Amino acid sequence: MVTTVQVLDARKGRFSHKAVLITGVSDHGIGGAIAGRLTNEGAAVALASRTEPKRLVDQLQRRHRPCAYLCCDVRCEEQVQAAVAECRARFGALDVLINNAGIEVVRRLDDLDDATLREVIDTNLMGAIRMSRAVLPHLRSPGGVIVNISSVLGLAGCAGFSVYSASKAGLTGFTQSLAWELAPRGIRVVAVAPGVVLTNMSAKYSEQLSPQAVHKLREVHPLDVGLAGDVAAAVSFLASDEARWITGVTLPLGWAPSLLLPANECMTEEIHHRVTENTEKKT
Repeated sequence: MVTTVQVLDARKGRFSHKAVLITGVSDHGIGGAIAGRLTNEGAAVALASRTEPKRLVDQLQRRHRPCAYLCCDVRCEEQVQAAVAECRARFGALDVLINNAGIEVVRRLDDLDDATLREVIDTNLMGAIRMSRAVLPHLRSPGGVIVNISSVLGLAGCAGFSVYSASKAGLTGFTQSLAWELAPRGIRVVAVAPGVVLTNMSAKYSEQLSPQAVHKLREVHPLDVGLAGDVAAAVSFLASDEARWITGVTLPLGWAPSLLLPANECMTEEIHHRVTENTEKKT
């Protein structure tokens, strides 16, 4: 059977007449870049996070596209359900969910207490699962898309990131299995695994590293480290109808699995002594 695929006119916006829910968005970083990119492409965007990104919301509203802030902690089932209900009330049908909420804790495993361990897993992995489950009854079928924001550290290891890596690796498995589960409904599930992206969080790490470690980190990125906009561009494609034949994959960004991370150089003793915990909360 031959299926005719309509060629999209980019000038009209790939996300015109589509509603997108993005979790863990702040004024800066990957979530904000994704929100800006999809708004520019015509989407109505709902931003679900614990703290309102007021500067970003103001910027998006000036673009004359529907934009809403939904107070939501992805660790709380009641808040997740309320956010999804409010999104539907404002925008009607839901077309795309982007699970971006996450926290990053840098600490050796034997220095991690149970409370911190649970917080990382409950936010990064369970938060995405919880939100995906909540939107499923309302996600457009066929045509709905779930995009999970994973990490290079979910596909390759680095000292000090054991629990964070476990949470992101879990997203990869979740993406693969849920894609098979939802394929009969015409709903796609994909993920991206960015390497080092220049954000406020990565800048903090760079300040703690020796010049040799920074050089080694850049060396494993053939095209150098990336920008938040690079991740947003990949997400925009994967969430669009142009990627209608792609599901169940986790796309590495900025690096390749064949390139080893600088496990020893990346997490040197200077970090363990000077930075006990660097955390960017996007929830």
